[in-house]
Amino acid sequence: MTTDYMFTMKCSEDGTFSDGGLHRFGKIEMHPAACVLNYGQGVIEELKTGTCTEDENGSRAHVYACTKPPTVEQFVEAVKLTVLGNRRWVPPPNKGYLLIKPLLIGNGPVLSVKPAPELTFLIFAASMGNNFKILKAQEEAKAGGFSDVLYLGSVHNRYVEQTSVANIFVVKDKIISTPALEGTVLPGVTRKSIIEIAHSQGYPVCVPVLFSHQSAASSAGILEPQVEERPLSIEEMLEAEEVLCTGSAVCLSPIGSIAYLGKRVHYKEPGPGGVFEQLYQALSNIQMGLADDDRGWTVTLK
Repeated sequence: MTTDYMFTMKCSEDGTFSDGGLHRFGKIEMHPAACVLNYGQGVIEELKTGTCTEDENGSRAHVYACTKPPTVEQFVEAVKLTVLGNRRWVPPPNKGYLLIKPLLIGNGPVLSVKPAPELTFLIFAASMGNNFKILKAQEEAKAGGFSDVLYLGSVHNRYVEQTSVANIFVVKDKIISTPALEGTVLPGVTRKSIIEIAHSQGYPVCVPVLFSHQSAASSAGILEPQVEERPLSIEEMLEAEEVLCTGSAVCLSPIGSIAYLGKRVHYKEPGPGGVFEQLYQALSNIQMGLADDDRGWTVTLK
């Protein structure tokens, strides 16, 4: 459901952004020669009310920006204004969330590979339910009764990368493993948050040898809690005890089963004592203000 207002701000001739504000939600005009349409010069972000830190998303936008973006402070302030302007669209607790979509658009016309002569920073919001977003590329999977597609790296066609909307975590023998941030694996903010929470709950970070077929801790006979960022094979995933996914839309969600080459594996239901329950409760308590946020992840709007 679209909301009432969106935030827009344009860069000045010296390359800095200023004079941004809220406007009624609506269509935007764009020149056919806009740099974003012809050369893909643009950045998208995604966050939602009650989750992760706007500073982290703002910092990530800086990393990916193809030209000079708004400052992190401008990013945070713009998010605050957008949320406050659309507060009536925030769903009740546990009924959904307000999805916040910041865009940095190279909308200035240019027909050569160079920075766009004009940039627009835009944020819009939408009221969403608690469900997976399905893109056209996932229609076949959805028709087969699946929620999403799990992608493997194209080099070896064996190592897990992510789903279309989320990062992946695998749990076995007190070890939490997730694909390392290499190649096309998205450096998700929720992914990073879960790793930090797991670390604070007694899962020290361990980075084993590249392309090991099993975790360094397992091969050494170590069964102490750990978090590993490393290449993760599909065979390991089929033998996991729990499989979780993280993302702005899905937050932290358990995966019930996966199918690969005609074989379907079901994972145990989430319950007390499980890793999912432990991590989800910790993250949810921070989001809902039920636990102290000593990391500065949340911003309270009044």
